[in-house]
Amino acid sequence: MIIEIGHYALVLALAAGIIVSVVPLVGVRRLDEAMMELAPTGSFVLFGLVAFSFGVLTYAHVVSDFSVANVWENSHSLVPLIYKYSGVWGNHEGSMLLWLLILTLFSALVALFGRNLPDTLRATVLSVQAWISVAFTLFILLTSNPFARLDPAPAEGKDLNPVLQDIGLAIHPPLLYLGYVGFSVCFSFAVAALIEGRIDAAWARWVRPWTLAAWTFLTAGIAMGSYWAYYELGWGGWWFWDPVENASFMPWLAGTALLHSALVMEKREALKIWTVLLAILTFSLSLLGTFLVRSGVLTSVHSFASDPTRGIFILCILLIFIGGALSLFAYRAPLLSAGGLFAPISREGALVLNNLILTVATGTVLTGTLYPLVLETLTGDKISVGPPFFNMTFGLLMVPLLVAMPFGPMLAWKRGDLLGALQRLYVAAGLAFAAAVFFFYIEHGGPVLAILGLAAGLFMVFGSLADLWYRAGIGKVAAPVAWRRLVGLPRSAFGTALAHAGLGITVLGIVAVTTFQTEHVVEMKPGGSVEAGGYSLRFDGLQPALGPNYTEDRGHFTVSRGGVAVADVWSSKRLYTARRMPTTEAGILSFGLSQLYVSLGDPMDDGGIVVRIWWKPFIICIWGGALVMMLGGLVSLSDRRLRVGAPSRRSRPAPQAMEPAE
Repeated sequence: MIIEIGHYALVLALAAGIIVSVVPLVGVRRLDEAMMELAPTGSFVLFGLVAFSFGVLTYAHVVSDFSVANVWENSHSLVPLIYKYSGVWGNHEGSMLLWLLILTLFSALVALFGRNLPDTLRATVLSVQAWISVAFTLFILLTSNPFARLDPAPAEGKDLNPVLQDIGLAIHPPLLYLGYVGFSVCFSFAVAALIEGRIDAAWARWVRPWTLAAWTFLTAGIAMGSYWAYYELGWGGWWFWDPVENASFMPWLAGTALLHSALVMEKREALKIWTVLLAILTFSLSLLGTFLVRSGVLTSVHSFASDPTRGIFILCILLIFIGGALSLFAYRAPLLSAGGLFAPISREGALVLNNLILTVATGTVLTGTLYPLVLETLTGDKISVGPPFFNMTFGLLMVPLLVAMPFGPMLAWKRGDLLGALQRLYVAAGLAFAAAVFFFYIEHGGPVLAILGLAAGLFMVFGSLADLWYRAGIGKVAAPVAWRRLVGLPRSAFGTALAHAGLGITVLGIVAVTTFQTEHVVEMKPGGSVEAGGYSLRFDGLQPALGPNYTEDRGHFTVSRGGVAVADVWSSKRLYTARRMPTTEAGILSFGLSQLYVSLGDPMDDGGIVVRIWWKPFIICIWGGALVMMLGGLVSLSDRRLRVGAPSRRSRPAPQAMEPAE
């Protein structure tokens, strides 16, 4: 009975969503306070109903209720408890319910923290959020019902996909969805501003915290997904330019541009049209990613579903929301004033350059992802666009961005001094180049261009520190005064420095592992050894082991340096008994920021086994940099100016109405 109640709660959520999507908008038109006030109340109710429905599905998984088709297809009585919880969203139906849960959560958060918003704007934003909720609730009810029953109920489940039986499933999808869906708030603010015909610096100030929160979660989600694929798939790679990886990367690029564009709009009331358009496009790319993953139009290890009916339904959602928003933008954009003027050499100019590069990079990734699909649809020819295309095009676009990024914070608003910025950064540039040459030397050489890549990453790190150094006046004023200035800087300054430094650390890791990693594919028998990264690995043999729902053969390796054993590492081949599906569990050993990666291959007839061994110098910098970027986002969010979000209603000036562009 509880399962049917959970299903009925979704039906009630649909009804609540329809009410919230219509009544507050009518109230805005009539300036009826009671009707507008229905928006926050209805958003809380909508979230409560979806949360209850999600809780019921979770309960069904935890108690192994195999009368529910979703549980039967994606669980097993022997699955560890953590995978019963995470298995709720380890499938198409459950993941869509998680998507809807996070969407309604953001609506409730806007209702809770948006009390300083004008009543009409808050009501309109929550109504637009409700439109999206209604669309995805309909999608779940009509095509992806997670509460479908089986009669008679099977005695045992099919088991969760073995690749998903990992802690990564508990972390990666929720973080990714918090990023994806978080951009829906920016989209709703943009559409609401276009509907009302009002946009100004206060609007940008309201949007920035939501953009920053979504960007932070998406950064964490992408990084976690990268590391999960790295250690789980046993391929030794951290990024494959898989179409579904690209689907999450494109909103991140557009969201980064939106974050910087909103800053310019808040500070200088410039780039209004561009900021609104980016808010629409960023969430549109999130919806596009949902379509790619669930429509079956592409083949990927990340794909959830291949049902054409679902694909057509999501395509309709895409057309309605993206097409409708862009049509509204095209109608309203000519009425938007362009905003303040600024010189090309200024902080605004640097941020515009940042936006242009990020937007072109997003378009490049989009083209490489969709071109094979479009070509096959039009001509029937099948081609693949792989890493060489993305590495060349995307990599070349990032070079000027990495070089220019440290200059932005050094330039003044409206009109900057490029020579002054150069004078402040030449020490950071010199240190970065010297450190890159030293790194190149200790790694025993490689492509000379690697020095420039290493220097670019280090320049971003040192440039971020230089910004804080000069703002505090270190070396120019007494130490106590400099310390007071440093600790007195707004938290957003530290957040910006951390985010830029984190990107530099990630670039350093990418260049190092791409240039200096070594790979060995060898057949090994017990007692055999191989050298990798200055270490010697001795294969000690295979040992059988039994897990809760799998059997495995574990390969033990002793790691030595200079003839002295320093560690051991295990790598295994598992067979999950329910699905009879094999997986490879890589053995990973960290030495500082570098890693030794061991993956077992197929056994040979002569008693040996194929082993792949990688030495990956400084690879941890890739994900460590992402963590630093995420920390930067959280520090910026803690800034009081962003937590307040807007002045009180009494003192807030009226928003600026749209004016005809000159």
